[in-house]
Amino acid sequence: MSAPDRSSQFTTSDLSHQYQFSPKGSDTLPRALMFLAVAIIMAILAVILIDVIIGGIGTISWEFLSSPPEQGMEAGGIFPAIFGTLMLVILMVIAVVPIGVFTAVYLQEYTDPQSKLTRLLRIAINNLAGVPSIVFGLFGLGFFIGFVGGNLDKLFYPESGPVWGQPAVIWASLTMALLTLPVVIVSTEEALRAIPRELKEASYALGATKLQTIFRVILPQAMPGIFTGGILAVGRGAGEVAPIMFTGAAYYLPYLPAKLNDQFMVLGYHTYVMATQSPDVEKTKPILYGTVLVLLMLTFLLNFVAVLLRSKIRTRRISA
Repeated sequence: MSAPDRSSQFTTSDLSHQYQFSPKGSDTLPRALMFLAVAIIMAILAVILIDVIIGGIGTISWEFLSSPPEQGMEAGGIFPAIFGTLMLVILMVIAVVPIGVFTAVYLQEYTDPQSKLTRLLRIAINNLAGVPSIVFGLFGLGFFIGFVGGNLDKLFYPESGPVWGQPAVIWASLTMALLTLPVVIVSTEEALRAIPRELKEASYALGATKLQTIFRVILPQAMPGIFTGGILAVGRGAGEVAPIMFTGAAYYLPYLPAKLNDQFMVLGYHTYVMATQSPDVEKTKPILYGTVLVLLMLTFLLNFVAVLLRSKIRTRRISA
């Protein structure tokens, strides 16, 4: 009988002699660096928030929140900007959520992940997420205002001046919807992937069609993820300035937009104007800080409402 091959008797003890593994405490340095990075980021955020709160808390009053700008925006309030921001965000959400959800459902439920069309669509979505916001503003100016609005005016208002072919809240909202569309699509797709396959198979086994399964099983299960996409869209849309500069935001309007083709004031653009184009920056600095503080509070409030709705839907789904 031949002697056993030494290579076949290679044991874990030999492996431990060959590779000396580091002790468990060797991750102290990476953890310390991670906590240091987090602490630096939190400290910077705290400094910004404290500076905004200290500079703007003295300006906040009912008159400031409920009155229009006065004296060339060196006095008065910011109510038209608050109203315009809410109107912009609401119209944006109404436009982007259905399109984003249906696009995600189509990609997840109806397409082959390996097909060229699906890959092309995903590449387009990823590229759309990386386009600078100023490019969206120029696209909105050329497509929505110049092409869509201009042709509407030619068809329905040939004798009058521009009605739809001008900057308006509807075009700004649609431009912002395009900007935030990749966020909603990706969030919804992640929520759809997390749904157990057994739920779909059980629905099909009970005789439900694919469309019935999507609307009665898949979408209700994915609703928290859809709300997550909506929250991210609201957070980004409320503070963007570049896309709406060309498509609807106004420098100064003492009245509220009453129609979809009206221009509007918005808190982000109002902040930009106060910081860069005010004739007396020092005099308007309290208004500037107050505007930034209101914008942060409004964004937090919108996000809080969306998180609260998402939590209620998730709790109802778990208890059902």
